[in-house]
Amino acid sequence: MIPYSRQSIQKKDINSVIQVLKSNFLTQGPKVEQFEKSIRKITKAKYSVAVNSATSALHLACISLGLKKNEYLWTVPNTFVASANCALHCGAKVDFVDIDSNTLNISLEKLEIKLKNTIKKKLPKILVTVHFAGLPTMQDEIFKLSKKYKFKIIEDASHSIGAKYKSEPVGSCKWSDITIFSFHPVKIITTGEGGMLLTNKKYVAEKSRILRTHGIIKSKNNDWYYEQRYLGYNYRMSDIHASLGISQVRRLKKFISKRNEIAALYKRELSNLPLDFQQIDKNAISSYHLFVIKFKSKKLIANYSKIFNLLRKNKLWVNLHYLPLHLHPYYKKLGFKVGSYPEAENYSKKSISIPIFFELSKNVQLKTILKIKKIIKLHN
Repeated sequence: MIPYSRQSIQKKDINSVIQVLKSNFLTQGPKVEQFEKSIRKITKAKYSVAVNSATSALHLACISLGLKKNEYLWTVPNTFVASANCALHCGAKVDFVDIDSNTLNISLEKLEIKLKNTIKKKLPKILVTVHFAGLPTMQDEIFKLSKKYKFKIIEDASHSIGAKYKSEPVGSCKWSDITIFSFHPVKIITTGEGGMLLTNKKYVAEKSRILRTHGIIKSKNNDWYYEQRYLGYNYRMSDIHASLGISQVRRLKKFISKRNEIAALYKRELSNLPLDFQQIDKNAISSYHLFVIKFKSKKLIANYSKIFNLLRKNKLWVNLHYLPLHLHPYYKKLGFKVGSYPEAENYSKKSISIPIFFELSKNVQLKTILKIKKIIKLHN
């Protein structure tokens, strides 16, 4: 079975983990700080806080920016649940902005219209922009809107470490308050499980570091003394996970280059089929965490389930990214309804994520392409 994505683990990665297993510190040792430093180096951010998942990082980001009960966080419906759940964990409310049908990122036009037409008390305290499939959002334009409407920005860049927008590395936080990375095995680089919060704001980094360790602060004068200042969490990353991350980040450029090569081959070979692809902004370099094909013909859309299941029967473990958040049962209970965000809903009825990962060989990719062509032509 060929997955839509998977990790690439080499001997150097394994050795780096073994070294930690033989060391004095499996957690709360030096490796986490080293990993944080390596990510700051590639992103140019001033501060980085490693945690056990991007979900934890999103939660800490909301708390550190002061999101409170009944305040609003806006994000897109075409994302993983964590992009919105982070607000609910703070007692805040969630609202959505529809996506652009070409870039599959947040629609700037719809965002501006919604900001103009929303009463003051329902305007967002925080906007979470999602870099879908590895394509950075137009953060400079969103940043301008944030100054006008006074909201904070969290970039959910779980898909896009190594990507760039206007030559600026994702994670620099030039046009945002906080950026979040994910290091799950299907992402660009992995720590097994893990995430990171990046920021240029000292108070955000300091608050997040304290909260990731139960809200506890240790005394600078007495090593044995500590006290709890906040109601915190156990969101720490272990040295085992961090050591894998340190090793993986050394191959980041190779990972991005290979994923872009795979994407280019898909576009060349599948361009004669009734399919659309994500439109990459001319100012951006995508990390291509995902490669999505979108059906153009009514026949293909009508046969979506058949095509999806047939691809899987042919050993292509394709996936849907994502069922729109507002259509999940939990969010329907909060009052969201079908038809509220038509672009995200239309997208989910005609889009499939096909295999893209570092160790996908050209030979296997060409076989994958042949299977896709055969199944698409059969149902069109």
